[in-house]
Amino acid sequence: MIVTTGFEVPGHEIDSVLGIVRGIVVRSPGIAQGIMGGLRQIIGGNIKEYVQVCEHAREDAFEIMVTHAQQVGADAIIGMRYDATDFFQATTEVLAYGTAVKLVKIQ
Repeated sequence: MIVTTGFEVPGHEIDSVLGIVRGIVVRSPGIAQGIMGGLRQIIGGNIKEYVQVCEHAREDAFEIMVTHAQQVGADAIIGMRYDATDFFQATTEVLAYGTAVKLVKIQ
């Protein structure tokens, strides 16, 4: 599956637009991550425990989006973006979304 933040795929032409595809994940840190993250918050700087939670959420949202695109028969996803929203205290929604398209290779 080709996934790009751009709106073109080099060497290909967009044959048809299949619609928006998305992957949504809601995550919060586990107990250990919350405790260690809270302690690092006091000291300041990068909080690697929270970074891990965010990275896993983005990866999972991305995979769900790609699966959604495969289900609709897409060859690629263009205009891919991430969005995140605090769902409630210490819980974040991560959304990966883009436009599913069918491609034709340029001869």
